[in-house]
Amino acid sequence: MVQLNIPQFKKGTALCALLALLLFTCSFVLGKNEFFLLLNADLGLVADYFFAAWTNGGNGIAWVLALVAGLFILKKPKAWPLLVSGFVVSTIVTQVPKNFIFTNQLRPWYAITNHALVHHVSFVEPLHSSSFPSGHTMTAFTIYLIICLLANNKWWLYVGFAYAVLVGYSRIYLAQHFPLDVAGGITGAVLSVWVSVMVQKAVDNKQPAKHK
Repeated sequence: MVQLNIPQFKKGTALCALLALLLFTCSFVLGKNEFFLLLNADLGLVADYFFAAWTNGGNGIAWVLALVAGLFILKKPKAWPLLVSGFVVSTIVTQVPKNFIFTNQLRPWYAITNHALVHHVSFVEPLHSSSFPSGHTMTAFTIYLIICLLANNKWWLYVGFAYAVLVGYSRIYLAQHFPLDVAGGITGAVLSVWVSVMVQKAVDNKQPAKHK
């Protein structure tokens, strides 16, 4: 049976929910395009390279690092149901809307016809459609919340949150997603990890029966 840090997870979930709510609210009040343009400011060449690199924190390789961290660094080998289901559920929650529900949602570079208004990093190719939700954001926030469950280090609550927030912002900065997409990714991450917690508990509850 895995000892989960539920108090820290609840705090992390609260931070995620507040951020998602803020992004959703501003997107609807200010306008989807207008809020994007407000955040998509050119911060210079150093920022271009930083966010182009940091956005990889939401790629598939991040799951490999999370698996290694959870199973070996944090020494929670019995947490494999949490980690595996986190990957599977978040992938489904990302891909179903993208490929079956919001397939025609254009990315910022193609949705905003006046490209002079959009900051675009020249060495990052803009994607075309299936904008909602942001998969990179969902990956980063799912990993953040899972580590909240597995780690006893209080610093992760805030340092990990900063990691995930910067991944989410990188998608806006690189003109790959709207803030609304990022909010969707955060929301999907919260739902995915709650499901994963239930999967972990279901597996844990079956363990004693196997030893009888």
